[in-house]
Amino acid sequence: MPSITTKDGTQIYFKDWGTGQPIVFSHGWPLSGDAFEDQMMALASHGYRCIAHDRRGHGRSSQPWGGNDMDTYAADLAALTAALDLHDAVHVGHSTGGGEAARYVARHGRGTVARLVLIGAVPPIMLKTEANPGGLPMDVFDGIRAGVAADRSQFFKDLSLPFYGANRPGSKVSQALRDSFWLQGMMGGLKNEYDCIKAFSETDFTEDLKSITVPTLVLHGDDDQIVPFEDSGRLSAQLVKGAVLKVYPGAPHGMCSTEKDKVTADILEFVRR
Repeated sequence: MPSITTKDGTQIYFKDWGTGQPIVFSHGWPLSGDAFEDQMMALASHGYRCIAHDRRGHGRSSQPWGGNDMDTYAADLAALTAALDLHDAVHVGHSTGGGEAARYVARHGRGTVARLVLIGAVPPIMLKTEANPGGLPMDVFDGIRAGVAADRSQFFKDLSLPFYGANRPGSKVSQALRDSFWLQGMMGGLKNEYDCIKAFSETDFTEDLKSITVPTLVLHGDDDQIVPFEDSGRLSAQLVKGAVLKVYPGAPHGMCSTEKDKVTADILEFVRR
């Protein structure tokens, strides 16, 4: 399988489809690069080189004990882009991957990044603090940790329900899509996925967002039950200078699947500008 090896010996798996301007995808928790296959196939067919990696500890990448934090995730992404010699790249991040992409662009992407797309992304910060009164309380994330530690297989099956909005009246989400969520989640390492909860909930990306100068598109569903829109997508669009915000009415967190054609079309329109 195609992979790179980071400085600490972690193998990062990636898929690399098509040719042309690179579009690099960073996936959400607890998924893998497979979560972006719909967008990758469509955009590669339109003449773009689409690359998606599995974050360390997730999918087909190796499962190190340490390094399960946002700084290391961004450094791993920098190692991947350097190994593939990517320039003029568009970075697309969903959920946790939005935090990873934002930190990468802010700290490592100068001169190599053309655009940034944040989809249902965790920035600026998910945790409720004095500076972020609209965030979620710590007991929400402690509950996630408890669920993952007790029986992550059942937890992932249950989480797929609000993730895709399958608990909403009239939902047409298939059981097969929920099964795919479970399968991707179970491919990762328990320690890695457990540690990642702290990374996606407590990392403050405010200064990263303020420092980003490349054109940025923020996509978010207003019925996101995982990363609530008002304290994430709306605030991120305000912090990134010149960012464009597009809200999907009624869309859930897993909108890259439930609204896949619309998401793909919006990315395509944005990168063609």
